[in-house]
Amino acid sequence: MPPEYSADRPLIEAPPDELCLLRLSALGDCTHVVPVVRSLQAAWPQTRITWIIGRLEHRLLEGLPGVEFVVVDKNRGRRAYGDLRRALRGRRFDVLLQMQVSLRASLLGLQVPARLRLGFDRQRARDFQWLFTRHRIAHRPREHVLDGFFGFAEALGVRERILRWDIPVPREARAWAEEHLPADRPWLAINPCSSARFRNFRNWAPERYAAVADHAAERHGMGIVLTGGPTQLEREYGEAIAAQCRHPVTNLVGRTDLKQLLAVLERAQVLVSPDSGPAHMANATGTPVIGLYAGSNPDRTGPYCSRQWVVNQYPEACRAAFGKPPEDLRWGRRVREPDVMERITVAEVTERLDALLANRPSQILPSAP
Repeated sequence: MPPEYSADRPLIEAPPDELCLLRLSALGDCTHVVPVVRSLQAAWPQTRITWIIGRLEHRLLEGLPGVEFVVVDKNRGRRAYGDLRRALRGRRFDVLLQMQVSLRASLLGLQVPARLRLGFDRQRARDFQWLFTRHRIAHRPREHVLDGFFGFAEALGVRERILRWDIPVPREARAWAEEHLPADRPWLAINPCSSARFRNFRNWAPERYAAVADHAAERHGMGIVLTGGPTQLEREYGEAIAAQCRHPVTNLVGRTDLKQLLAVLERAQVLVSPDSGPAHMANATGTPVIGLYAGSNPDRTGPYCSRQWVVNQYPEACRAAFGKPPEDLRWGRRVREPDVMERITVAEVTERLDALLANRPSQILPSAP
């Protein structure tokens, strides 16, 4: 049999008894995998699904119905391989979905006893993933990351896509969010920072976030909530935005766990954020996202259900940096100029906000169940 499959030539003829998928990180990518899981569950309700996942990502997805999680502690280095091998001792999977292309993920995949190993097509299988998988999904160029994950389901013959997340949120987390975001007004959430990586220039200026926050408060009567992780940079961003706002701000930067953050995002009417994990978490809750994109391509990594609300300066940034439009560049190429996010103006963001709210009337926020 050929190693690469498409939806019209499924890899298997009958639903597997045991299916394992390996996607360790990151938060946004793991949320993209959830609709694939939902689609597999709908097509094969008797199939037992095991998900090998990182510790942080498990904190977000813990409790996902019908999924057994095997947690990998990446901080244990080489010992993590033995940990996984022992955790799966005595198991045998019909299929392993190798849904991450790092070398570490491929080496972890070797610890999984599986009859069939399915990875990305050769064009997307970076870090020599093709050496670790016998079978590959069909090559489909220039598609969103989430669509790429659906290639795994289609290679197995599951064609119907179910865009449903329903990530569990504990009652206590919803009560905590309700306490901090009372139902007397609509809320604009701002998650100002993307993940900290080398030459990862995706954060907008604090004074511009403050200007958007003031516009939302004055034009739409919205409360403002700031979200983010506990890093020093994120805390400084939150403090700078709050200090420059003319209206009160609820600053929750560094004060939420992932389930509480999910509850906050589902209570917000809108999230403003650069390309970040929380942007995709908000997408999973059904909260519309105004994504701020200049250095990365929203057609590949934008908030999946809110791409019509993205402020997209990526094409202009590509022309300035490379002298070419995005369609003439490698898919996913980043513009790594320190000032690239300055291309996004406050007016562009407030225009998106006004248009979005005009199409989405204010609603009464639910109380915690």
